[in-house]
Amino acid sequence: MRLPTIPSNQRGWSEVEENGVIVGLEVHVQLNNLKSKMFCTCSTDYHDAPPNSHTCPVCLGLPGTLPVVNKKAVEYAIKVALALNCEIQNDTLFYRKNYFYPDLPKAFQITQYDFPIGVGGRLLIKGEDGEERLIRINRVHMEEDPGRLVHAGTIDRAKYSMVDYNRCGMALLEVVTEPDLRSPKEARTFLDKLRNILEYLDVFDGNLDGAMRVDSNLSLVGGERAEVKNISSHKGVEKALAYEITRQKNIRRRGMDVIQETRHYDELRGITVSIRTKEEAHDYRYFPEADLVSMRIADWVPQVESELPELPDAKRERFRSMYKISDDHAKSITSDIKVANFYEEVATRTSPQMAAVWTADVLKGELNYRDLSINKFEPGNLVKIVNMLDGGEITEKGAIEVIRHILDHGGSPENVVKAKGLGKVDDGAVLSAVKVAVAECAHAVEDYKNGNEKSMNFIVGQVMKKTHGRADPSEVSTLVKGALDGL
Repeated sequence: MRLPTIPSNQRGWSEVEENGVIVGLEVHVQLNNLKSKMFCTCSTDYHDAPPNSHTCPVCLGLPGTLPVVNKKAVEYAIKVALALNCEIQNDTLFYRKNYFYPDLPKAFQITQYDFPIGVGGRLLIKGEDGEERLIRINRVHMEEDPGRLVHAGTIDRAKYSMVDYNRCGMALLEVVTEPDLRSPKEARTFLDKLRNILEYLDVFDGNLDGAMRVDSNLSLVGGERAEVKNISSHKGVEKALAYEITRQKNIRRRGMDVIQETRHYDELRGITVSIRTKEEAHDYRYFPEADLVSMRIADWVPQVESELPELPDAKRERFRSMYKISDDHAKSITSDIKVANFYEEVATRTSPQMAAVWTADVLKGELNYRDLSINKFEPGNLVKIVNMLDGGEITEKGAIEVIRHILDHGGSPENVVKAKGLGKVDDGAVLSAVKVAVAECAHAVEDYKNGNEKSMNFIVGQVMKKTHGRADPSEVSTLVKGALDGL
């Protein structure tokens, strides 16, 4: 698969001199939508289980055990590599990466080295200046997850640590970027887009603990890099990198050199702490895993490629074209596959433009405020609300009240409107309220006559009070202006 030529204006890595910060990411994605682990039959449904209850002799590395490759995990890896525009290798091979750490019971990790799944990919993101930036993907490869260490305190001060091997042997996908990112914010933007793609591919659940962990490499131009390990959130990556920039600049100001090392980000204190000097590849003594043969994956590609879903960028463009909605709304809606599916179901049953406004601008905000997902609101309910608005049965304020009531207490839009008296008042009642308000607001009327047009807003507010917010504000403004101009 030949990659197209990259336009020179998208070669983001040539801009390193601009601010002197160089960032590369190693993103570990847990393929937890599988039924079993990478090399054994242990269940992947361990997140709420007691420690060390989802293990077997294979994932614990007991003598005499043999790993067996999870084929579905390899297909997932190919799918991700294709979505990231990588060139898929003809063959792939597993290696042993040798190092001792308490969470690695075999004292080596089965991973990939010379023959990853895919190489030479790319991903476009929006830079801080609003322009598109191209981030190159060095490689996409597979490996098994170690266990999890639970420290009694912070990592550098803990009196003891406990090990939970439930996670050990889970299928991991590592996405390694080139050092093309130029700021903590760009790193977070990249991670947000990568997660979006992974959710569209349905290969992982980003809401599960440990589903995506990031090792970030940062250096200042001309200096050594520091690697910050195992950051568990996108916000944490941004904060850790911001801290590292300040730390490394302060070292330089004191006339000292930054040393190459591995550091840990302490989320509680908002700092990074040194845990060891950085290893090189030869320190791990890579050699082929003797118990696993090489796999010819080139033959799998056509089938996996045919199963690729519509990805976020393509869906955004289709929504803009098909439903005639703004780019901001399309981007907001397609940033979550569940929201995108929700919107499309609503858009096919009512006004697509109104559906976009109420999905992106109102419903998403109300859901985020309550920390709820989109599946807590039925598409049919938004269809009814939009139709009521379009038909003049309720006002925008009333529609917001209906959404809030359904999220908090349940019910149907029709019943909520009826029970809470949210139906729009008739034109006669609004006109009557306008006349009364104008008669009662003599000072505001006088100010309006003297050229202070803003005083009209006070009268509009009085009309809205008299109609209990059930009148359309724009209609009220028109009626009030007409009444004032006729005096």
